[in-house]
Amino acid sequence: MGEAHMDGTHENRRAERRRRLAALVAEADADAILVTRLVNVRYLTGLDSSNAALLVPADGPAVLATDGRYAGTAAEVCPELETLVERRTAEALTTRAAASGHRALGFEPHDLTVERHAGLAEAADIPLRPLGRLVEDLRRIKDEDEIGLLREACAITDRAFEAVLPEIRAGVTERAVAIALERAMVDFGAEGPAFDSIVASGPNGAVPHHHPGGRELQRGDLVTLDFGARYGGYHADMTRTVAVGDPAGWQRDLYDLVLRAQLASIAAARPGAETKDVDAAARGLIADAGHGEAFTHGLGHGVGLEIHEAPLMGYDRTGKLMDRVPITAEPGVYLAGRGGVRIEDTLVVRPGGPELLTTTTKDLLVL
Repeated sequence: MGEAHMDGTHENRRAERRRRLAALVAEADADAILVTRLVNVRYLTGLDSSNAALLVPADGPAVLATDGRYAGTAAEVCPELETLVERRTAEALTTRAAASGHRALGFEPHDLTVERHAGLAEAADIPLRPLGRLVEDLRRIKDEDEIGLLREACAITDRAFEAVLPEIRAGVTERAVAIALERAMVDFGAEGPAFDSIVASGPNGAVPHHHPGGRELQRGDLVTLDFGARYGGYHADMTRTVAVGDPAGWQRDLYDLVLRAQLASIAAARPGAETKDVDAAARGLIADAGHGEAFTHGLGHGVGLEIHEAPLMGYDRTGKLMDRVPITAEPGVYLAGRGGVRIEDTLVVRPGGPELLTTTTKDLLVL
């Protein structure tokens, strides 16, 4: 498990990420940081595993720790790193930090449990200091290699949707459509689905995170499909709402409203834009149409090595968008007992305007 070691390009990119993290540690009141969150270890080393930790000093080379199951993979994926083969990875690196003369060791407070923190404090006589989400802050802006992996994940997602369209018809269950989507994504090259696919038909469309079940699609239904492929560790996210049979007037009106809101939010997604203002571009249109209370979630979120990353896009969120930040734009309106509409794309914030990575048509498809 890990990224293939083919040349020095990936190795150099990860080394630069570690240098940037070391600079942040140097600005904080610590001599090194212990990275225990596995997705962050992967970002900094390329090693995808279920047991690893990384020690990144403010000055000096990083040290990886993993157990014997991943030692060979680590040697292949990140040969530039010294690797300790230990099952108790965090404890081994804490002991190493103390032995190296570090005066204070930073840690990831959002990952380390109270119990494990106590264990580390006992493992070595070194002060432990919370340093916040330093690695997540680095991960927010993607390099072009990461964007390329996201672009391919989104292309697979687009192809899977097109392939499954003929199966979306009256009499087919939500679960069958979800399974068909996930099978198609794997057939087109995905490592697997980015998350559990959502297929919500008819009144179930009023539940934003409905779990697809045995309900059969019926003529007159709107069907919301929220799904995405995972490729190279990177997660796509797309939602389309389609009609089974001719839609009623209220359904077309609702669809047109959500589409206008989504397009407005995409247009607002520029470097320097406040995240709450991008959310407001969609939320304002929906509220003006009388459905403000029926838009029950934030506009979107960042994507990358996780399906939900910073930044989070909502009316109560703070922060600004930056160049090369991938986000989703997914406004929705949900009418209890009747159904709902959500339309979502994955896009990358760019100075010249957003780059859409999911490109499937947003015309209302009547199947």
